[in-house]
Amino acid sequence: MYGMAAIITEMRLLSLVLIAAWLGAPQQQQPADIPPEPPPFDEWREALIEEARGRGYSEALVKQTLSGIQPLQRVIQNDRSQAELVVGFERYYKVRVTPLFLRRGRDMARQHRQLLGRIENSYDVQRRFILAIWGMETQYGRITGSTPIFQALATLAWEPRRAAFFRGELFDALTIVQRGHIEASRMTGSWAGAMGHPQFMPSSYLKFAEDFDRDGRTDIWRSTGDALASIANYLEESGWDDEFTWGREVRVSAAARERIDKETTKRTEGCFAMRNMTERIPLADWQKLGVRTMTGRALPRAGVKAGLVTTDARTFLVYENYDAILRYNCAHYYALTVALAADQIR
Repeated sequence: MYGMAAIITEMRLLSLVLIAAWLGAPQQQQPADIPPEPPPFDEWREALIEEARGRGYSEALVKQTLSGIQPLQRVIQNDRSQAELVVGFERYYKVRVTPLFLRRGRDMARQHRQLLGRIENSYDVQRRFILAIWGMETQYGRITGSTPIFQALATLAWEPRRAAFFRGELFDALTIVQRGHIEASRMTGSWAGAMGHPQFMPSSYLKFAEDFDRDGRTDIWRSTGDALASIANYLEESGWDDEFTWGREVRVSAAARERIDKETTKRTEGCFAMRNMTERIPLADWQKLGVRTMTGRALPRAGVKAGLVTTDARTFLVYENYDAILRYNCAHYYALTVALAADQIR
C-alpha cells in the first residue's frame, strides 16, 4: 500500500498526465485548412454498415457494434484541442516520472520477475524498457481508458480531419472481435481508440499483439503476460537489439553546437520526430565535434553510431534502439521519457 500523501500527490498530477498521454509530446498548433463539415451522422453510419457487410463481417457483429451508434462529443473536442498544449520537456518529464511512478515500476519488476524473464528470452528486449512503456501508457495497467472503442473510432472516422485512418482502424477493431479475442462490449480504451495495457490501436494489435499465456485469446486488456509480451514484440519487430541500450544524455558547449550545426545534417526519412534529429554518425565523430558526457569526460570508444536530439533544455545522443521507441510513439518527449525512466527503473 502507498501512503495517503503519495496518493494525493498522484491525483494532483493525474490531470496533467492525461492531457499529454496519447500524443506523448505536446506540439505547436499548426495552421491548417478548416476541414469540411461531415455528412449527417445517421447517413454516414448507414453507409459504413453497408461497407462492413460488404467486407464480410457477420450481421450479428455489425448489429452489435455499429447499429444505432452515435458520435461522442468529448472525442471530437479532445481531437480538436490536443495540439494546443505547449510545455517544456522538463515539466513533461517530471509530471510523468515521479518517485511513485519509479517505485511502482520497481515493484512490478519484482512482482513479475519470472514472467519478464521469459519475455526477455523470447523477444530479446530488456525488461526495463517494457516496464517503462507499460508505465507511461497506462500507469502499469491502472488507467487503460473506459471509452467504448467502436464509438470512439466511429466518431473519429466520421470527422473529416483523419477520417481515412480511423475508418481503417474501425474495420480492424471489427476483425479483432470477429476473431474471438474479446467481446465487443469489453472493448474499451482511450478517446482516440488506443486499447489495453499497451494502448495499441487496432491495427497495431493485429500486427504485434501476442497470446503469450497460450490460452487462445490475445488479451491485452486483462492478461499481463499478453500485454507485456505485446510491448516486447512491438519493439523487437521495430528493430530493437538487446546488445545495446538507447543512448545517453550529453553536454554540448556553445562552440560545439556551432560546429554541429555546420557539419551535421538532419535525417530526411521517417516520422516527424525522426526528421527532427541529426543523421547518425560514429561516437568518435561526435567526440571530435566537442560533445562530452555529462561529467565532461570523453565519449566511450565504441563502434556505435548515434544521432543528436535536442529538447528545449537537454541534449542526447541516441542509438538505433531509440528509433524503436519512436515507432511506438513518434514524439521525442515520449521516447526520451521512456528511455530515462527505464534507466531509473533498472
